[in-house]
Parts: sequence; C-alpha cells; structure tokens
Amino acid sequence: MSAPETEPRADGEPAAELAEELPEPDPLIRPDPQAAAFFDVDNTIVQGASLFHLAKGLYRRGFFPTRLIFKGLWLQVYFRMVGREKPEHIEDARNASLAFIKGHTVTELQDAGNEIYEESIASRIWPGTRAIAQSHLDVGQQVWLVTAAPVEVATIIAQRLGLTGALGTVAENVNGVYTGRLEGELLHGQAKADAVRALAHLHGLDLAHCFAYSDSFNDLPMLSQVGHPCAINPDSRLLEHAEELGWQIRDYRTGRRAVRLGLLGAGAFGASAGAVAAGLAVRRHLRH
Repeated sequence: MSAPETEPRADGEPAAELAEELPEPDPLIRPDPQAAAFFDVDNTIVQGASLFHLAKGLYRRGFFPTRLIFKGLWLQVYFRMVGREKPEHIEDARNASLAFIKGHTVTELQDAGNEIYEESIASRIWPGTRAIAQSHLDVGQQVWLVTAAPVEVATIIAQRLGLTGALGTVAENVNGVYTGRLEGELLHGQAKADAVRALAHLHGLDLAHCFAYSDSFNDLPMLSQVGHPCAINPDSRLLEHAEELGWQIRDYRTGRRAVRLGLLGAGAFGASAGAVAAGLAVRRHLRH
C-alpha cells in the first residue's frame, strides 16, 4: 500500500505516514452482550483533527470566509498543545464550530461531508485503530464514535467504516437550515462520558465490560468509567496517567513524530508557535 500524500496537520506539522503494522489480537475482546467499544475520533481513529479536514473542505466550497478558519485552528492548537481548557475557550470553540455551518442546510453539510471524507479523511484512518474497531465488530459488539465534531460528520465516518453509529455535537436546525445554535452542549470532556453512560443504559450495556479508546487527557472522564480503557497515540499527560494505572497503550505514529510530541511540552511559547505554524500551513495549502 502506498503512503498517503503528505499534507499540513492542524498543528502545522507535516502529516506523519500512517503506520502499516496491525495490532496483535486482544484476548480481552471476546463475545459479550454487555460490552461495547467507544472511540474518540481525532488522532485516535483519524490522523489529525477531523474539524481541520472538514473546515478545509468547506472553505474550498465557499461555506465561510478565511478569517473563521484561523480562529478554529488556534483553538485546536491551544487544546492540543496546552491540554487544558478554560470555560471561555470552550465557548469560543462552540461558537467557532457553529460559524462554519450557520445558514447552510443539513443536506449541504452531509453532501460536502461525504466528498470531504473521500478527499481528506479516508487516507488518514489509522489502520491499527481500524483493526481494533473491527475486532470488536467481529465478536458481535457495538462500536461507537464519540466526538466533539458535528454528529453529521462523525456519522459519515462511522458509516464508511461499518461501525454501529456515532455520538457528536448536535447543531440546531430549523426546517433543515442550521441556526448557529447547539442542541445540548459541545460533546467534550465530561459531556462525552455522560453521553456514553446514557447510551450504555439505553442498550443494556455494562460499562465495567466496555472499552474506550482516546488520545487525549481531556477524555479521561470517558476512559475512566469503562472497564477497559486504552490510550491510543496519547498526548503526554494521558501517557503518564495510563502508565501509572497500567492501562493499555498503543501508538501508531512514526517514532520521529511520537518523540516530537513528547518534547513539545505545554508552555505558552509552544502554543503560540504552534498557532502561527498552523495558520501559515493552512494559508499555504489553501492557495493550491
């Protein structure tokens, strides 16, 4: 299989080649009617940020002006580099994500999302994580994506991968047109854990039997409430936490990229430099 075309990441780094090695079968994944698997999307299922790929594709289709993409990118970089969110940053993320689609129709987003999946996302599915998801399906377990990205986009990814379904942020629409408001809250942090708990109750699942996979320390509430948490391509804080608790850890990044992530740290200088790099990378890319 040939390596995918290298493109800038949302953090300004060139995309690392997707690892070809598939994981060994996990003996804990076996038929169990009370078990299911819950996967984060960004850097867990998809290399990079799905919102970045979506925004890039929507921008090319004239959904929004250039200025909106830079605010969204700054928030992505801040969250990834610093790993801590303040309430005002969450509110900014909420508003920025809604600005991408306000005034457009649900059908427009679904159609664009399907095209963007083929253009930018399909080649960035981590083969190792995809294999883990398939192993859950093979033993008859439900497999759900759980993400802060719009549920329409998460659903497209889930459908293309043959998964059970997706939980994502729900944008309000009236007569099929997005209003710029949310239904509920941004599916992030504790909200992810709450959504998983509600889904488990609905389907008669036992969270002690369930599995959860994520790259981010911000998903600790979701990871901590299942019996089988796994850190995939973990950020530094999640890696440290997973090692302390003896959680399963899988890393499908290249060695160079993994080491770089470990060295970046969480200082303000790193976040600022990353934001500048991200903006320049996107500007260069959108010119082509």
